[in-house]
Amino acid sequence: MLRWNLYVPSPLEIVRTMLELTELKPGELLYDLGSGDGRGLIMAVQDFGANAVGVELNENLVKSSRETVKGLNLTDRIQIIRGDLFNVSVSKADVVMLYLFPDMINQLKLKFEKELKDGARVVSHDYSISGWNPTKIETFNKGRLFNKHAVFLYKIPSSLVSVTANQKKKCRLIKFYQFLHELVHCR
Repeated sequence: MLRWNLYVPSPLEIVRTMLELTELKPGELLYDLGSGDGRGLIMAVQDFGANAVGVELNENLVKSSRETVKGLNLTDRIQIIRGDLFNVSVSKADVVMLYLFPDMINQLKLKFEKELKDGARVVSHDYSISGWNPTKIETFNKGRLFNKHAVFLYKIPSSLVSVTANQKKKCRLIKFYQFLHELVHCR
């Protein structure tokens, strides 16, 4: 799988909107996949009372965000993991925050469907999750071509339009009809 290591920070206004849309509550656990400089983690802890885990591949960003977290005396509430976001479990997350390329998001979709608990929320800056129905969409237009943003909120399981789940239902129905057919015609 191709892994991108490009850092483009979400504007603070967008980060705040992302966290507000998720209705992040004190004590909940937020995962920021591609946490960059840690701005989302810090805001989640300081302004919303949450706990946070960041996953970042870029060693320099990990070092600087850890230093910032330490300087703010938030090391007991924020953990920053240097690693590949595809290899970190999100099963404990109440909220997952993303600003990733669409191909990466779509690669993560199956991981989310397997690992996220009912009631978890996924919020994505600028890119939707293909095949899922967003619960809310916020758009921003600053009047210039490159200042247009969108934030997509998904709630588990209500946002899932899981092909696998639909396929399983279809398969069960087919087996049921086959059973009924055999039952009726074999007597």
